[in-house]
Amino acid sequence: MNHKTNLPTIGWREWVGLPDLGIKRIKAKVDTGARSSSLHATEIEEFEQDGLRYARFKIHPYHRFPERFVSAQAKIEEFRIVRSSSGKTTNRPVISSVVSLLGEVWPVELTLADRSEMGFRMLLGREAFRGKFLVDAGRSFYGGKPKRKKKSKKSQP
Repeated sequence: MNHKTNLPTIGWREWVGLPDLGIKRIKAKVDTGARSSSLHATEIEEFEQDGLRYARFKIHPYHRFPERFVSAQAKIEEFRIVRSSSGKTTNRPVISSVVSLLGEVWPVELTLADRSEMGFRMLLGREAFRGKFLVDAGRSFYGGKPKRKKKSKKSQP
């Protein structure tokens, strides 16, 4: 059965923005097998402000540059038990943040977790893009790639 749709297409990995958290771009794995979305966060500290729970944390958006980080904080919406791909369950804080991709901007829920052993700093689960995008599992970066800085070549004598 062939369903025609006007939904834009994204690939199995995309560069997305998290403007609420000060992230211009972070490479996300678009995962139709995962229900929820997850963000790589370290040094997660919980605190209370005006009777609400918040998390203060560091985001390391670039896999190849772990020393680069952005400090952020967000209201904790809830805690959720999440089962990892290896079958381990953890109780993670859930925050809400705006995501930008292909000119679209919308709110998503993100669980905060240490993803340093994972290949991607962010996982965009199906709840985040259901009804907004179609996923082309064979292609990547429909939204384009960031331009890399060229290495400067030393002049030869």
